[in-house]
Amino acid sequence: MKFKYGCSRGEPPGGGASLEELISPDNEVRFIDAFVDSLPLEKLGFRVDFPENGRPAYHPAILLKLLVYGYLNRIRSSRCLERECDRNIEVMWLLGQLAPDHNTIANFRKHNAKAITRVFRATVKLARDFKLIGGELLAGDSTKLRAQNSKKNNYNRGKIARHLAYIEERLSEAQQALSLPQPGARQEQLLDAVARHARRREYYLQLLRQLQDSGQDQVSTSDAESRQMIIRNTITEVAYNVQAMVDARHCLPVDYQVTNHNDRQAMGGMVRRAKSIVRNNTFTALFDKGYYAGSELETAQKLGVTALVAIPAPAANAPDPGYNVEHFAYDSVNDTYTCPEGHTLSTNGHVYTKHLNRSSPTSFHQYRTKACRTCAVRGLCTTAKNGKLIERNTYTPVFELNRQNIQRHPELYRRRQAIVEHPFGTIKRQWGYSYVLTKQGMERASADVGLMLVAYNLRRIFNIVGWQTLLAYCTAFLGALWLLYAKSRAKRLTQAQIRKDLASGEVYLQIAIFS
Repeated sequence: MKFKYGCSRGEPPGGGASLEELISPDNEVRFIDAFVDSLPLEKLGFRVDFPENGRPAYHPAILLKLLVYGYLNRIRSSRCLERECDRNIEVMWLLGQLAPDHNTIANFRKHNAKAITRVFRATVKLARDFKLIGGELLAGDSTKLRAQNSKKNNYNRGKIARHLAYIEERLSEAQQALSLPQPGARQEQLLDAVARHARRREYYLQLLRQLQDSGQDQVSTSDAESRQMIIRNTITEVAYNVQAMVDARHCLPVDYQVTNHNDRQAMGGMVRRAKSIVRNNTFTALFDKGYYAGSELETAQKLGVTALVAIPAPAANAPDPGYNVEHFAYDSVNDTYTCPEGHTLSTNGHVYTKHLNRSSPTSFHQYRTKACRTCAVRGLCTTAKNGKLIERNTYTPVFELNRQNIQRHPELYRRRQAIVEHPFGTIKRQWGYSYVLTKQGMERASADVGLMLVAYNLRRIFNIVGWQTLLAYCTAFLGALWLLYAKSRAKRLTQAQIRKDLASGEVYLQIAIFS
C-alpha cells in the first residue's frame, strides 16, 4: 500500500525556500503588513522616538502588526503571541523574524489605548475610501463584555452589610466562648478567629468608606472600573458595556466607546460622534428601548438627526389599550388633551416635580377632566379613583416626534437588529471574544475592544474588496504618504494642499488619517 511520506527533519522547510517564497501572494498577512506600514504612527499617537543608549526598542509598527494579526486569528494572549513568533511562518515573515516577549506585547497594548482607537478610525476611513460606508442609516447598540473581576470580588452596600452582620455574629460567638474556661489549644483557636474576623471587618469597613467617598453604588476589587450589570433577563455579570454605531451598508462599525454604565444616557454622545464621522446630519439612527431618554432624544433632534428609538411599554396601561395615553390628542394652542370619547382634559397650571434618578429632576403638568365621573366607558379607560390622569413633561414633544417617526418608517426600524448585531455576533460568538482580556480600567479595556473592532473591520473590508485591490491601495498610499509628509515638513503645506495633491493621483487617498 502506498503512503505519503514527509520530508526529512534535517531538511529546511519549503525545500530551502525563503520566507518570502513561502508566503503566497494572496495571503492576508501581506495586507496587514501594507496597512500598518501605511499608517502615520507618530501622528496616531504611538511613540517612535527612543533614546539611543540602552537596548534597542521594538518599532511600534512591529508590535501593532503582531497584535492585528493575532486578533484576526483569534489569538489575544501576549504569551500565546510570543509563542507564535517562534513557530508561525506568517508571523516570522510579518515581523522579520523578530520575537518580542510577552511583557513587551502586553505593555504596548495597555499603554496605547488612544492610539489604537485612532487605528480603528483609520479602518473606517479606509472603508469610506472604497465607498463601503453609506452614512445614511446607522444603528446603535451596546454589548456587555465580561471583565477580569469575579462577582465575588464585586460589592455594593447591601452585600457589605451582610458580610459585616455575619462577622459580628461570629465575633460575638467567639467572645462569648472566650468568657468561659477553655482548654489552652481551644483558647488559641478562638483568639485566632477573633483576630481573623477583626481583620475582615476592617476590610469591609474600608470598602464601605470607599463607596461613601466615591459616591458610587458598587466597588470592584480586581478591576476597579468594572461594574455588575444585567446581561439578560435576571442574569448579571461584572462587565464593561461597549457602545457601538454600525453603518447599514456593510455592517461596519464606525464608532465605539467602552463604558461601565447602562445605555440610558449614551445616545446623545453616540449620535454626536457619528455625525462628525460620517460628515453629515441627514442620516437616520436606530436604537432599542434601552436608549429611550428624553434628554438624549432631544440632543439627537437638535443635531438634526432623525433618531428612531423603540418605545417601552407604558408604565400604566388602560384596561382597554384603545384608551392608552397615545390615543389622547394634544392641543398645543389651548394646552389640553382630548380623549377618544371627546372629553377635554386640562391642567390646573401647577408644576409638579419628581426625581426618577440621580440626574436632574423632571417637571411636569397634570391633566384631568371632571367628565370621568359620569363617563360610560370609565372602566375601559382607567381604574384610578379620581379618574384619568395624564402627565406631560419637558420631553413629551420629543417623545411624540419619535413616535411619529417610528409610525412613518416601521419597516426601517425592523432593520436595526440585523445591522448592529452583525459585528457583535461575529466578535462574541464566532471569534469567542466575549470578555475583556485586560485589567485595571476602562482605558485598557478600550485598547482590547479597539483591536477587536480593527480586526473585524479589516476582515470585512478584505472580504468585500479583495486582497489585490487592497494591497495596491495600501502600497500606493504608503508611497504617497511618505512623499507628501516629507513635502509638507519641508514646505509646511496646509492639509487642504496635501489633500488636493493626493486627490490628483490614480487612487483617491484620504489624507484625513493625518489628523
